[in-house]
Amino acid sequence: MNRVLIVDEERGRREALEHLLLDCSHRVWQAGSLENAVQLAITAEVDTVLLRVPICGRTGLEALQVVHEATPLLPVILVTAAGTTEEAIQATAHGAFDYVLEPFSNKELLQVVDQACASHRLTGSSVEMDVAGRPIPSGDALVGRSRPMQEVYKAIGRVAPTDSTVLIRGESGTGKELVARAIYQHSKRAGRPFLVVNCVAIPETLLESELFGYERGAFTGAVSRRIGRIEQAAGGTVLLDEIGDMPLSIQAKILRLLQDRSFERLGGQESIGIDVRILAATNRDLEEAIKEGRFRSDLFYRLSVVPIVLPPLRDRADDVPLLCSYFMSRLTRGLGVRNPGIDAEACELLAAHEWPGNVRELANAIEQLLIFSRGGPIGRKEVESMLMPPAGGESKSFSEAEQLVRSWVRRSVALDRSDLLATILDEVARFTVAEALDLTDGNRTRAARLLGISRPTLLARMEKLGLR
Repeated sequence: MNRVLIVDEERGRREALEHLLLDCSHRVWQAGSLENAVQLAITAEVDTVLLRVPICGRTGLEALQVVHEATPLLPVILVTAAGTTEEAIQATAHGAFDYVLEPFSNKELLQVVDQACASHRLTGSSVEMDVAGRPIPSGDALVGRSRPMQEVYKAIGRVAPTDSTVLIRGESGTGKELVARAIYQHSKRAGRPFLVVNCVAIPETLLESELFGYERGAFTGAVSRRIGRIEQAAGGTVLLDEIGDMPLSIQAKILRLLQDRSFERLGGQESIGIDVRILAATNRDLEEAIKEGRFRSDLFYRLSVVPIVLPPLRDRADDVPLLCSYFMSRLTRGLGVRNPGIDAEACELLAAHEWPGNVRELANAIEQLLIFSRGGPIGRKEVESMLMPPAGGESKSFSEAEQLVRSWVRRSVALDRSDLLATILDEVARFTVAEALDLTDGNRTRAARLLGISRPTLLARMEKLGLR
């Protein structure tokens, strides 16, 4: 149920809007002044504010600032009869969720209200509070209060109720799959299948049959018909993760799926109609891939009907303390240890770090801090030791590594081998994966998270390296 606060100086207009919202089973509060509006916004735990401006001698931007100072996370929809294009642009730039001009259609207003409430629930649902009174979402969740993340929440809230195709872009580790799951959870397809297909983790020879299935006799070993992921998700949603790495031959079939809502199983002649929503995610520069002939331009335009770009963690450093609290709470439950807490100085140091691996790298860092914690609060010293190892230890470590590499090189020269680089990379990978498995007591899910790779990728790497 959506919870809406109507703010308008004129009682008649407030009551008309209240009747409209009540007919759609929303809970409604009214305020005739900004002072009452701010008080209700805090105490009534509303999902969005319908604010008609000007109000109480304040312009739309001034009224918006008053509400946002008291409740910075609350979506505010400005309603006015005397708006200009410039004012609409400024209002959106200053954080208004939307700008609705009178006269408006009831359907239009209700749709905007639903989108704003859905956006607010992305940051406000299923939360517990840390010692500082900050929300900690349970399970995997989108976490952040920064302006860039607020824009992401708005985009999710607006696109989720539709069936539009969405292309989610961002660097590795920014949380693209979480955005896809949020879109699914707030869509009309929630409760129907949601399947993720990693286009880089599945070998090219198997990807087509994994997506579209195959008919009996399609190839050697195809003794019966197999239903693919697309067909399994009928009525639901499919996320094509790492689509920038999808082979060109399969891109053509995805393009047909998006254009005609139909496909053919491998080895089949029958065109199968399908009702499924496609979301896609990538960390690749698709424009560059198009220039190089590695990605189809027509598929790119079909996928990016609605683009959502996730900011890297370095562009939202203000979110690092909140993310630290979230990961400390979630990971201590998973590790079965007491939450030692983390002090403000340590958080500042973490916020100043570049984090090339983004949120995933931060989560791995917090897990490492927890594993080696001695029980007391994590402070600046522990963070510095993790981010900047002591000079002596670093020198010794690099010295031993150099000696090992030199011995491999000499041995390869003596044996006249030509696969030196591959051998060294495999050996380093073997040591790294083995150490991660040892640190996590053989828990493959936790080891994959620590290494910053997916579980299927870890299993494939273990098989290749002969690790058990």
